[in-house]
Amino acid sequence: MNISQAVSKRILELCNERNITVNKLSTISAVTQSTVSDIVNNKAKNIGIVTIKKLCDGLEITVSDFFDTDYFRNIEQEIC
Repeated sequence: MNISQAVSKRILELCNERNITVNKLSTISAVTQSTVSDIVNNKAKNIGIVTIKKLCDGLEITVSDFFDTDYFRNIEQEIC
């Protein structure tokens, strides 16, 4: 799993836990629907930390909480 896939899975997991849609997350986090859609559909390859922070704010979690999962402990090394 790469970082983009991990971010996508984590967002979908958190939305599912809170029983909200990706569109609702977009609204409450003030991130455009197209950006969130691109992230969860693995079309966004360079997701900025500011975007992740906004999503965390919308989910009412810290950035540390967002990354505190096995998804991010087992990421493949990406060499560009």
